[in-house]
Amino acid sequence: MVSIGSMLRIRLTRRGKNKFATYRIVVAEHSAPIKGKFIADLGMYNPHTKEFRIDKDLLATWSAKGAKPSVTLHNLMVNNKVIDAPKLTSWKPKKKVEAEKKAA
Repeated sequence: MVSIGSMLRIRLTRRGKNKFATYRIVVAEHSAPIKGKFIADLGMYNPHTKEFRIDKDLLATWSAKGAKPSVTLHNLMVNNKVIDAPKLTSWKPKKKVEAEKKAA
């Protein structure tokens, strides 16, 4: 049986106008579309002003229920000292590029 927490993600959803994106921090099912329905709104992030707000009580509540943050949101929370943890790698370099670097 799959627990409810493993199906929930705390992630960013894009808002704002063209070329001026802002993001909301939401709890959503892992399979829901990025701009789709969400369960709870925890805060916001504006990359232009570097403003980052998150409700720590709600974050603790949803984390206790098993919701895990996305890698990008995890790294934002580390940068803003919301959590004390090492940063995570959100991408892997292409194998072809690595092979070319070794050959050079």
